[in-house]
Amino acid sequence: MISDFESFKIELSLSKDEIYRELYRKNKDRIRIKKEYVAVKNLARIIESTLRLASSKGFHAMSLRDLCADSGFSIGGLYAYIKNKDDLIHLIQSHGFILTRRTMLAYTQGIDAARDKLFAAIKTHLYLSELMLAWFSFSFMEAKSLPAKEKKEAIAIELEIENIIFDIIEQGVAAQAFKPIDARLLSSVIKAMMQDWYLKRRKYRNQAVNVTQYAEFVMGILESYLLR
Repeated sequence: MISDFESFKIELSLSKDEIYRELYRKNKDRIRIKKEYVAVKNLARIIESTLRLASSKGFHAMSLRDLCADSGFSIGGLYAYIKNKDDLIHLIQSHGFILTRRTMLAYTQGIDAARDKLFAAIKTHLYLSELMLAWFSFSFMEAKSLPAKEKKEAIAIELEIENIIFDIIEQGVAAQAFKPIDARLLSSVIKAMMQDWYLKRRKYRNQAVNVTQYAEFVMGILESYLLR
């Protein structure tokens, strides 16, 4: 069951090391560094630096020299991990996909009650987007200009998240915990509401709304619509 936001933040920081390790192991054919602990630490530096630069000046305006200046790598050191910006996009997107998929499944498994499971899925996604705002924004804003393979994967992960929500709603309807509704349409609307949180952060910041309050507000709307 998902915990409060501060506990979630600690738990996610611990799991991110495992994500970077998995990312390294899946890309050993691209990465020339063979010492895993070194590669894992440096992948974190490269990805976090890229997202920082993409947020401030835009990914397409960013050069590999900019990345070297921000991350502290030499050009030669950087080339041990990537050959070009397409390789960089692959690493960034792979990292986000692995983390999103693993976290969503981890925090929703083992929950039987449809209402609790739906709330867990929504809170998990919102908490995750709050902590990984730069990646979620990057993935959404750069989606149109991604290479074909990464674009296809970005669409797939969006649909996968929506399908997690859809399955929970379908299960709730089947168990008569939820009213009979169009589960596909509702899951699409819920996904849009979750996206609004990380795409319109200034709007909610100006209203002094935090991520927990937003999650509870979204769930309140859904309860009034779904519960018998």
